[in-house]
Amino acid sequence: MFKVKVLLLIAITLGLGLLVWRANAEPPRANASVQSDDDDSGMMLRDQETIRKTFSLTAPHKILEVDNVFGSIEVIGGQSDQVQLVVNKTIRAESKERMEAAKKEVKLDITEQPDLLKLYVDGPFRCHCDDGCDGWHGDRGYSVRMDFTLQVPRNVELKLKTVNSGHVNVKNVNGNFSVHNVNGSIEMLDVAGSGQARTVNGPVKVTFTENPREKSDFGTINGNVELTFVRGLAADFRFKTMNGGIYSDFEMTSLPTRPVASEQRNGHFVYRSDRFTGGRVGAGGPEIKVENLNGDIRVLERHE
Repeated sequence: MFKVKVLLLIAITLGLGLLVWRANAEPPRANASVQSDDDDSGMMLRDQETIRKTFSLTAPHKILEVDNVFGSIEVIGGQSDQVQLVVNKTIRAESKERMEAAKKEVKLDITEQPDLLKLYVDGPFRCHCDDGCDGWHGDRGYSVRMDFTLQVPRNVELKLKTVNSGHVNVKNVNGNFSVHNVNGSIEMLDVAGSGQARTVNGPVKVTFTENPREKSDFGTINGNVELTFVRGLAADFRFKTMNGGIYSDFEMTSLPTRPVASEQRNGHFVYRSDRFTGGRVGAGGPEIKVENLNGDIRVLERHE
């Protein structure tokens, strides 16, 4: 006797969820790779620097915050209470003058406390005013990329951000997380905890060693979202996609559609629907929201 693998396909059509059960079906695999490197072909000068530092987080609750702009972030959990940091800094510039300006204007600010290590890449691209500007002041004749690699305590809480020219990878961390990218992928392997992982252009892949116990949120605009949970999952899912399918290894029951929200504006009633489809696994549990626009959503069961 063999076990039949059941996949749940939820097709979103005109904002309505249609549940179709399919046996032994394999979902199509969209190509969601994204190339997001900046064009610095005109910058002939190049300078590289490697920054190495060690920090101690001695408080019971530990937080690591990395706020990057150009470059990748890689975090690996271990048994030590120390944080081992390696930053590969690459500067490209049009001239020696622009190279010196880059070295002065773009800095890595470090805040170290017993419960918090904050790494913040500062420069002209940041907003330092109160008028809501984005801080960018046009082409400065240089580009600065910082690629972070960190060995961290396994129980650390993560707050990670980058924007361009890089990915965010996390492995073997048990704390809660807030992970954001814009033009690049997010991959989290062998993690526990709950939180948010979202990008815009790129896939999101998360593999859990323990199922989330609190509300969590995963999403992208262009790319697949793949979530792998351990056996015994109990959760309430909310799905939304436009150009893709939703597949699940777990049997789901349909949840009622949430009431349409209404508000009165200029003497008229305006009705809004969040267009999410709900699915319950097991007896239900924490809400797990998953959404994208172009790509598939997969909810998989871990078999290790």
